[in-house]
Amino acid sequence: MAAAPVWSVDPRSGKRRERVGVEASAGEVDVVVRAAWEARGSLADRGVRAGFLRGAAGLLEASGEALVEVADAETALGGVRLRGELARTCYQLRAFADVVEEGSFLGVIIDHPDAAATPPVPDLRRFKVPLGVVAVYAASNFPFAFSVAGGDTASALAAGCPVVVKAHPDHPGLSERVAGVLRRAAVERGLPAGVVGLVHGFEAGVALVGHPLVAAAGFTGSVRGGRALFDAAAARPVPIPFHGELGSLNPVVVTEAAASERAEEIGAGLAGSMTLGVGQFCVKPGLVLVPASPGGDRLVEALAGGVAQAAGVLLDGRMRDNFVAGVAERAELAEVECPVVPGGEGERGVRAGFLTVPAGRLTEPGAHDVLLEECFGPVTVIARYGDPAEVDAVLGRLPGNLTATVHLSASESEGQGRAGELLARLTPLAGRVLVNGWPTGVAVAPAQHHGGPYPATTSTSTSVGATAIERWLRPVTYQHTPQALLPPELRDDNPLGLPRRVNGRLQH
Repeated sequence: MAAAPVWSVDPRSGKRRERVGVEASAGEVDVVVRAAWEARGSLADRGVRAGFLRGAAGLLEASGEALVEVADAETALGGVRLRGELARTCYQLRAFADVVEEGSFLGVIIDHPDAAATPPVPDLRRFKVPLGVVAVYAASNFPFAFSVAGGDTASALAAGCPVVVKAHPDHPGLSERVAGVLRRAAVERGLPAGVVGLVHGFEAGVALVGHPLVAAAGFTGSVRGGRALFDAAAARPVPIPFHGELGSLNPVVVTEAAASERAEEIGAGLAGSMTLGVGQFCVKPGLVLVPASPGGDRLVEALAGGVAQAAGVLLDGRMRDNFVAGVAERAELAEVECPVVPGGEGERGVRAGFLTVPAGRLTEPGAHDVLLEECFGPVTVIARYGDPAEVDAVLGRLPGNLTATVHLSASESEGQGRAGELLARLTPLAGRVLVNGWPTGVAVAPAQHHGGPYPATTSTSTSVGATAIERWLRPVTYQHTPQALLPPELRDDNPLGLPRRVNGRLQH
């Protein structure tokens, strides 16, 4: 049977643009994975790795306009958004190059022998080594920053791990072009092109997570797809770590005092956050607890004004169909109202809107549980609460999230009222807790954490920020090993000048 072709499709028209390639067979996946596995030793030199990452950023920038043109044709996200995302991607690559050169990610710890300790301590030297080939499953909604050259790829390469990317079918043409740029950057640094591989197709993705030479995987996508791959990774003869970002509701709580103080500001901010990127951000606020009060009414009015004219095109027809069906299912529930009706717009587009429901409907299991599930696209649920107990009851029913947000008044921000209690309630629900802000926009910074309790992610790690590199490393300790046989990172003379902890004291 001939391999199925891979087509680039314009989401604005639904028409095919170009034939990009074919879906990879299991045998072809094997070839790509083996090429990556054979290239793993070439990434041992940290200087070469850092140069490769910076070179890749430079080549991406040099090809920027051509890449943005292809990305917009395949995603309908628009040039302004995509140029910003490409800039973020290049910044991220350079940030990981800095991490590689600085070296503290290796976690070097040395304990010299201590016969007087109980029990006696031998000579112990610990650091972290790369896991091996990493499988990366590209996201649909970030064709640069969470795709072929995105955070999973950048952090894995920084750790010294070759990468094989399963391209997302929504932007296969861009994926091929970006993979070509990364391979060119590798060759220019004297590395094998095979340090970055690319495959297309659903079956290829299944074969990739099961390949015996793949040592770990990173995924950004749906709960259904991510959970299937997570289960496959765990069911292998040799299970592997699977770092998946699956789905998130990203709840927001607006206090009575905050709504009374600045309802219009909060409503306008919510409108901007929930419609950003046509509602296709993983941290879009999907459930907002608003008081059933005059201040809450003003907030809802401001939100209605902010989303009334918002419309756009989703990444593909399947997502549009799911959005329209999901909104219709929710809108039919008892006591659910649609002040601004979300749904389809013409044959290809969607219009933004929101649903309102009494918070009491969400406090007990039942038909309204669907309102506590993510609906991908420009829609949010406004739950109107009568008292703090309803807020606590709703929060008590939520699964894990990437973010959780609270909007407080000026006095509450100084520690008055329930502010501290609300933060304590939100902290177990999410990996990032925000006060008086909006979750859309994930800064690439050392202190960032983009993750959260399941189903937000399948592990406790982050996929954004410097510590994302830790996902692709494992610690190893050498005991009573002669200096001449130790890795350079662990020798007493510290020839690489690494930061490390010796006998409990941090050295630089």
